[in-house]
Amino acid sequence: MPTPSMEDYIEQIYLLIENKGYARVSDIAESLSVHPSSVTKMVQKLDKDDYLIYERYRGLILTPKGRKVGKRLVYRHDLLEQFLRLIGVKEENIYEDVEGIEHHLSWDSIDRIGDIVQFLEEDSERINALKFIQQQNDKNEE
Repeated sequence: MPTPSMEDYIEQIYLLIENKGYARVSDIAESLSVHPSSVTKMVQKLDKDDYLIYERYRGLILTPKGRKVGKRLVYRHDLLEQFLRLIGVKEENIYEDVEGIEHHLSWDSIDRIGDIVQFLEEDSERINALKFIQQQNDKNEE
């Protein structure tokens, strides 16, 4: 299993390739706000662990293993954003909250959150009932 840091790189590389068709060290460094030398070290490690193929000065491509992990990591991130939005977390907190929790949840927990999202979205009355409870709780806090 990749470390949380490796996951961040794989996720970002996957997104760059999906959106731009390629991922260069400079693009990865910019998107993760790290130095290119740090990216090069991590890319070499990811290459060694068979998540990608890296050729110096030629770029990199994800292996099937890397694509599978990248796709799953993007799904996890998107699902957690969707869940927090659905339960009424303020928009300005969502990205930072997801970044803070995504590496600390098991895939079992992620799957259960997916079930909750599905449950809430299947019937808008469930979402309305949740919002009503939140409004009542907000009034009680004032």
